[in-house]
Parts: sequence; structure tokens; C-alpha cells
Amino acid sequence: MPVLVRLAVCVNGHREIVDLRLAGVESERAWLEVVQALAERKLSASQLAVMDGNPGLAPALRLQWPTIAIQRCINHKLWNLLAKAPAHLREELAEDYHPMIHAEGREAVEQARRGFARKWKLRCQAVYQSFEEAGDQLFTFTGVPLSQWKALRTTNALERINEEFRQRTKTQASLPSERGGAASDVRAFARRPDQVASCGGLVRVRLRFYNSGRGMRAGWKIA
Repeated sequence: MPVLVRLAVCVNGHREIVDLRLAGVESERAWLEVVQALAERKLSASQLAVMDGNPGLAPALRLQWPTIAIQRCINHKLWNLLAKAPAHLREELAEDYHPMIHAEGREAVEQARRGFARKWKLRCQAVYQSFEEAGDQLFTFTGVPLSQWKALRTTNALERINEEFRQRTKTQASLPSERGGAASDVRAFARRPDQVASCGGLVRVRLRFYNSGRGMRAGWKIA
């Protein structure tokens, strides 16, 4: 069962979990419920969203915040490209991709981007089409100061949260059902925004997991 997590980054770089809930699917409707819940709690409008290629999230965000900028995760896109490439081209593909993404400065990135697209359009159409699918959203990070590029072009922080869930529930092969301990705890947090403290409009939560004697449970502490 998917766990939808919204992690906010403040202007000073501080990160806060502002919503966490279970969902049957990662659909536009499920994500819209998350976004609307944030709006109802009077959180400031988001300026930038960093995400993978999930087709439901971007439309949900733009229904609530039409001008929000989208940054596609550079790691997820690389994995997509490698999946499209024949095995004998994958090492070459990765060697071309990393210098483009990690070039120093916007002009250098754009130059490398043009070269990458030109080469892989001839080398492998499937790779080229997947690369073009992301378009400018893969390079939104170049519009912010260089010092912020590393933090704003991947979903690594969210992946660490997801990995924590996987590690704590791996003995059961999946997250417990909605009647189970961890699931009930996550839903309780998501449904009680009126009972959590806030700081600067952002909920401050520390997740922990423990063994209740009846399986793993998730808990949190308001900072």
C-alpha cells in the first residue's frame, strides 16, 4: 500500500514532514486530497515541487497552485533512461548523463543537454524519447542559485523516509493493512492536523517505529 509523503523545504533549507498518509493508489485524486489538506491548514503556497515521474502528482499540484514550478528527480529519470537502453549501452549512457546534470553553471548544463539529446536521438530512440518526456522540468534546478542545486534536483530525502518504512516492515513483506498498527498510526496523524503544533506554517514531526508485541507500529513526536 503506497505511503504518500509531503516533505517541505523552508527558505533556510530546513526540512519538515507536512503530510503523511496511506493511499490505495498514487493517483491524481489521492494526491489532490493531500494538496487540499495542506491548503486547508493555511500553509503557504508551494513555489517548487521536486518529484519523480508519477503522472498524478503534477496535475494535482497545479490545480491548487497553478504557478508552481516542477523539478523532476534526476535520479529517477536516469533509472528510466537506463531501463530503455540496451544493456551494452547503459554504461555509456550513464557516463553521458552525469556530466550533463552535474555541470557547473546553467550555460554549461544547457550545452551538455543539447549534446546529449543530439547523440541519443541517433543512438537510441527509446532513450531520447524518455529524455524528452521530462523536458525542461528535468532542469528547473538551474533557475535557482548554484549553491541550492544539489538539494533541489533529487527526491533523496523522501527516498530515505520510504526506505525506513521498508526496513521496519520487511518481515511482513508489505506495510500492514489499514487495520494494522503502523497503518492506523499513519492515518491518525494524517487525520488530526488540528492537534499538531506548527512552526512557521509547517508541522514538525519526528517519526519513530517500535515493536508493540503485536507487530511493528509507527509513532511520532511533535517537536
